[in-house]
Amino acid sequence: MANQNWIEESGATLRPRKGWRLRRAFECAGSLLVTVLLSAMLVFLIELIARGSWRQTVDFFSQPFRPGWTTVVLFALLLVGFDALFGRRHIGLLFIAPIALLLAAIGNQKISYLGDPLYPTDFLYSRQIMELAPLLIRDRPGTAIAILAVGVLSIFLLVAAWRYWRRVRPPIRWRMRAARLAVVLPALAFFVSIMDFATFSWTRDRLQIIPIMWDQKENYASNGFAIAFALNVPMAKVLAPPAYSDEVLDAIEPGSTGVSMPEEKPDIIVVMSESLWDPTQLPQTTITPDPLKNVRAVRSGSVFSPEFGGMTANVEFEALTGFSNAFLPYGSIPYQQYVRGAVPSLASFFRAEGYETTAMHPFEGWFWNRENVYGAFGFDRFLSIEKLPPMRSRGPLVSDDSLTDEIIRRADAAERPFFTFAVSLQGHGPYEPNRYADPSVKVESVASYWTGKSIQTYAESIADADRSFQRLIDWAQKRERHTVVVFFGDHLPPLNQAYTETGFMAGPVPARREEAAKLAQHRETPLVVWSNRNGATKDIGSISPSLIPLKVLKAAGIEHPYYTGFLGRVDAEYDVIDRHVLISPTGEKQDWSREKLVDPLINDFRLLQYDALFGKQRTTPRFFPNQPKPAGV
Repeated sequence: MANQNWIEESGATLRPRKGWRLRRAFECAGSLLVTVLLSAMLVFLIELIARGSWRQTVDFFSQPFRPGWTTVVLFALLLVGFDALFGRRHIGLLFIAPIALLLAAIGNQKISYLGDPLYPTDFLYSRQIMELAPLLIRDRPGTAIAILAVGVLSIFLLVAAWRYWRRVRPPIRWRMRAARLAVVLPALAFFVSIMDFATFSWTRDRLQIIPIMWDQKENYASNGFAIAFALNVPMAKVLAPPAYSDEVLDAIEPGSTGVSMPEEKPDIIVVMSESLWDPTQLPQTTITPDPLKNVRAVRSGSVFSPEFGGMTANVEFEALTGFSNAFLPYGSIPYQQYVRGAVPSLASFFRAEGYETTAMHPFEGWFWNRENVYGAFGFDRFLSIEKLPPMRSRGPLVSDDSLTDEIIRRADAAERPFFTFAVSLQGHGPYEPNRYADPSVKVESVASYWTGKSIQTYAESIADADRSFQRLIDWAQKRERHTVVVFFGDHLPPLNQAYTETGFMAGPVPARREEAAKLAQHRETPLVVWSNRNGATKDIGSISPSLIPLKVLKAAGIEHPYYTGFLGRVDAEYDVIDRHVLISPTGEKQDWSREKLVDPLINDFRLLQYDALFGKQRTTPRFFPNQPKPAGV
């Protein structure tokens, strides 16, 4: 025959010579080796970008049994699988590498700005990020242009590489593609099965993949970006606590038997002021005049925020429901993930008592899913920017002064007792220099010129918030009706370099675990609980947002089985209920996240919250007597 690689045997069957088979075997082995090398290089780059440190990346791979090498095998399987799907060797790299490297870069930026790694649930609010893009671009136009240019160039290069690869590389035979998928798909399915951190896996244990879900920074450092990210995929699912049963729920006692309202129902206004904090705490920085003088004069205490630099909705969730993020998975966003039906809240309580309940926020209603969440919480209406009258802006955002105008206007027109919950917007970052053309504060700081200008922008926002607060208090002071005003900040601002250049923190974000004094410094925001009958409530101390409903109702003279009864018992033992720590009124700090035995009171807190959000709502009639009765109870 003309082709010497083939011989004719009996029955005219053609078979390849042994030499041809050997060459094919060497080709396959060589291709597999190249795939493994490409996978190793890709995983190294992912870790280098995500960690931002050459030394930490090398250390991650220096121990042969660390999860880094498991990650290399995982990516090699993915590359082989994509090669089989698209019919060319190593073409899968064009799909997997850009996505993985982009996620690593986003993760690096998130941990730099907010102190937490990238979680799968972060993509639930990608629309929010896009909506805030104009502010980010205005803050760093050069960076924005560079990112856009790199993005366009990357797309062009990927398309060109795809066309070139399809043209020059021979296709993989269908039989070989099927064989690859037959190996890869079961292997990947097995890997997915061992990623459920809630169940023990012998294989995962042998591979030294240890889910460290109570400390996500350590989780990502130990397991690597890709595997830690995969371990967090099941986090959106909240499992029932081990003690969740009818008998245990029935044994939890409310603090009181029913609701007690004063003869004159007081009007209540709660304002959560965006990024409200005391910037005079920045070392080696002088701000004149005092931007927080009015709040400081009547300050009741502090809110120990569960967040830093962002994630406003999680603070809001605690303040409105009296539940805690401490009992929810890392990276979770209750507003996006868990609020799917009626949830007990201050709004549903006041509405059942005949109050007019209104939520206000001068931004789009879809942001943080507030349009749906506020309805589930029992608000009569949510006034987003689409439903508010024309609002004045201060800089690029709706001013606190304009929001205060609307609060007062609606209060004056109310015919029934009302509960108003307002979230301001003006103080939102980033704090680009020279945001305000007419600043009223002056900043002198050791920080660089542009960082000092950013501090001035932030301080001016705080001064505006402080003036708006005082105007609200002055108005309420003149009212005949009993009026309670609660005013607090949701989290510290994302001031980034301002923290490091002034020496306030070693990095742009704090650690999740610190000594008690540092935790307070990095997490506390101002809190005022005031009424026109009794003035400011004093000596509240530093409390978690979940205890704000207790302080609101106490100031209003209202008793409630959960909000003053059960939360009153919690408040007597703990001021702060955080994912990592419990802090008592005496300042004693307890790192409880790794403890096998938890205080029964905290366990009851967790059980009540699970039952209300995810369970059978068995406890709802006793603890939330005016909540609509759930079906089947």
